[in-house]
Amino acid sequence: MRILLIHPNYHSGGAEIAGNWPPAWVAYLTGYLKAGGYSEVLFVDAMTHHLSDDQVRERIVAFGPDIIGATAITPAIYTAENLLKIAKEVAPNAVTVLGGIHGTFMYPQVLKEAPWIDVVVRGEGEQVFLNLVRAIDEGRWAADRSQVRGIAYLADDTVVATPAEPPIEDLDKIKPNWGILEWAHYQYIPMGVRVAIPNFARGCPFTCSFCSQWKFWRDYRVRDPKKVVDEIESLVRDHQVGFFILADEEPTIHRKKFIAFCEELIERKLPVLWGINTRVTDILRDEALLPLFRKAGLIHVSLGTEAAAQLKLDRFNKETTIAQNKKAITLLRNAGIVAEAQFIVGLENETAETLEETYKMAMDWKPDMANWAMYTPWPFSDLFRELGDKVEIFDFDKYNFVTPIIKPDAMDRSELLDRVMNNYRRFYMRKTFLEYPWIRDKAKRSYMLGCLKAFVKSGFQRKFYDLGRVGYWGPQSKKNVDFGFDASRRLGSGTESIASDDGWVTMHGPKIARRKGEEIAAAAAAKACGGGDLQLAEETAVDATGPVR
Repeated sequence: MRILLIHPNYHSGGAEIAGNWPPAWVAYLTGYLKAGGYSEVLFVDAMTHHLSDDQVRERIVAFGPDIIGATAITPAIYTAENLLKIAKEVAPNAVTVLGGIHGTFMYPQVLKEAPWIDVVVRGEGEQVFLNLVRAIDEGRWAADRSQVRGIAYLADDTVVATPAEPPIEDLDKIKPNWGILEWAHYQYIPMGVRVAIPNFARGCPFTCSFCSQWKFWRDYRVRDPKKVVDEIESLVRDHQVGFFILADEEPTIHRKKFIAFCEELIERKLPVLWGINTRVTDILRDEALLPLFRKAGLIHVSLGTEAAAQLKLDRFNKETTIAQNKKAITLLRNAGIVAEAQFIVGLENETAETLEETYKMAMDWKPDMANWAMYTPWPFSDLFRELGDKVEIFDFDKYNFVTPIIKPDAMDRSELLDRVMNNYRRFYMRKTFLEYPWIRDKAKRSYMLGCLKAFVKSGFQRKFYDLGRVGYWGPQSKKNVDFGFDASRRLGSGTESIASDDGWVTMHGPKIARRKGEEIAAAAAAKACGGGDLQLAEETAVDATGPVR
């Protein structure tokens, strides 16, 4: 079987301004396929190489695949759908497959608007895709589709979803094939080195109403720290990776294993630095361990902190205080770790005053970096339904954290963008002249100047925040900003489950329902990942295969 995997050519001017990110999904998926006996796999990274439709056609024709797979987060869904349409046109006998988080939950809409997609792989993809490949290889696909768990497809114009495939309990069974990537193209601009995004854990033990990680993975599992470091050592040795970011939403949740991970990195003395996203409360909890984390190579921590407008919204139920956020940032900076504050803006109650308040917070807290991201209401999150008619835009191409999806009641979207850019200009102007060049820690100074280089480069190229595409050139241009929303896009049936899908999320519930005899799922439902008072109890929380039953 000849299997072609393609990463869609989608760009938004968000995180990619720091460099080209290697698609980790293809390494883990390819490794699992090869372990299952399928080694004829080709990967085409249309995003990194900026491939046109014609170039994609040429790659497909040249390889002659039996199966063509693509993945898609929500903003990349239309690009992925078009890519698979091209695939079906030039290879009509190949089975076209879509994976990723958007298709996992929005499959009814995806299959209706893109009927050339033969099958959607839902949730954790390795075992599901391997089972699918085997069914196709053995000639069982047409007759036995309903027996392949974890997929969705059209049958006589009716959407069919099969029962979920259980999560892979032992993640260390997945041996990624990192060699399938063209490593010379994956550069982290702040350091000028190759970058990787390995998994430490999958899922989350909390069920935040605005998030989908816990729904997608359905179970929280942590890998053996030594085996993760084995993987990182291989990336450093075999592919000259000099920086990595753990793919987890919050890798510090399992404190004991995260400490073991850091200790293993220290013991091996690998020449690599790394970064994570995590919660303010975890930093406060681990105050005494921050020097250990820094010694292990942790150089950058991005914190989910606050948005001034969020403080007025009960739906987020954020319980971290201003003082806690400030203290966490101070602790990180004192340990020589770059502290990045994440602000979510663009909710319906955003005002000029609340945006100014986030800038004042940044000045008071003194993070090394600050990021103002537009609130993006994932269409498969519980909060999306709660927002109701506040969501007016259903052009998923713009659901990218840089485009204002929600229109604030007190301002238009162009003014929101302009005021966010004003925050960026003031914050980084001060850092450029008054702070970064004078940082005493040589490694941190070099890193911060590299981050500044990435910002400046994206600014000159008009890629940052998609400014060139929307026509923003400063305050004088805000009246002419055009976000290019496709008004013809409507919300289809993708947010509604069908009968065979009823058990999808409930697989997660029983596995996190109790902690020391208490129900935590309901309490976690509205907690924002940047805060909350929840912590896993080490003695009962998680073992190697998941939360203790």
